[in-house]
Amino acid sequence: MNLNVKLNRLCFAVAALFSAGAVVNAYAADPKLAVVYDAGGKFDKSFNQSASEGASRFKQETKINFLEVQVSSDTQTEQVLRNLARKNMDLIAAIGFAQGQAVQTVAKEFPKVKFVVIDSVAAGPNVNSVLFKEQEGSYLVGVAAALASKTKKVGFVGGMDIPLIRSFACGYAQGAKSVDAKIDVTQNMVGTTPTAWNDPAKGSELARAQFERGVDVVFAAAGGSGMGTLQAAKEKGKLAIGVDSNQNYLHPGTMLTSMMKRVDNAVYDSFMQVKNGTWQAGVTNKGLKEGGVDWALDKDNRSLISADMEKRINAAKQDIVSGKVKVVDYRENNKCPI
Repeated sequence: MNLNVKLNRLCFAVAALFSAGAVVNAYAADPKLAVVYDAGGKFDKSFNQSASEGASRFKQETKINFLEVQVSSDTQTEQVLRNLARKNMDLIAAIGFAQGQAVQTVAKEFPKVKFVVIDSVAAGPNVNSVLFKEQEGSYLVGVAAALASKTKKVGFVGGMDIPLIRSFACGYAQGAKSVDAKIDVTQNMVGTTPTAWNDPAKGSELARAQFERGVDVVFAAAGGSGMGTLQAAKEKGKLAIGVDSNQNYLHPGTMLTSMMKRVDNAVYDSFMQVKNGTWQAGVTNKGLKEGGVDWALDKDNRSLISADMEKRINAAKQDIVSGKVKVVDYRENNKCPI
């Protein structure tokens, strides 16, 4: 074998080794990611499920896996987060306002682990807090409800009675009364503890009571409890509005629309930023302008939204995006102007 042939073979061998090393390094560089769902559960067809869909979309596109953990109670959250942090995760996504304090505590203990918390503000140089302007999306479905109502009585069923859910209700009322100042808006909350997210029977009961008082469109922002509200509307031939995820498909024909809160995008973006090395700590606010909230129009509710309704809802959306209309956030002073 002459010298040139030997040199060529040596070059190929070295190149192969470098190539194999690059593959190993690329694999090793894949971030370690986790999602912690709140007490509402991964399959709530709403808030947590939206987070799951965002993480799954990231996995599908990148082939990078992630861990999923379900907390059974708020008191369990801190230990769950701490156990994940001990596994040297690169990013832990905590879904739900109830995890805010736990994230702040554990993030301080594990400064090398990044955290993103949805719907709460947690301090720390390794924490990104993602908040949504729920009042803006709720304003739009309030406009839709007022335009669709024949009785001029619309309703709202919230889950746990907290400022976050009051913000949904307040935005909804503002939107409805922008169409007709005399329209009646009835509001009820399922409860005052985390169990309020998982009581569809109570969600159904509250909706039925509203229907008996003349309400013909109801907006449910109640997690799993909202499933009962939507079902009751279907059974009574009334219109319902879903929340967080696009829930129009659940009961086509009686689902007027859904107020979409893009938790899926928040989780997907956070995972992708960690992968790309662009993740930053701080507070992120997502409203209509930022694509964080919206209303849903698709084949399942197309027959319920006339061309004029669509035009008026989108006009309201543009007014909010442009700043012409300022939707009051209940959380600013725990007070609604309506």
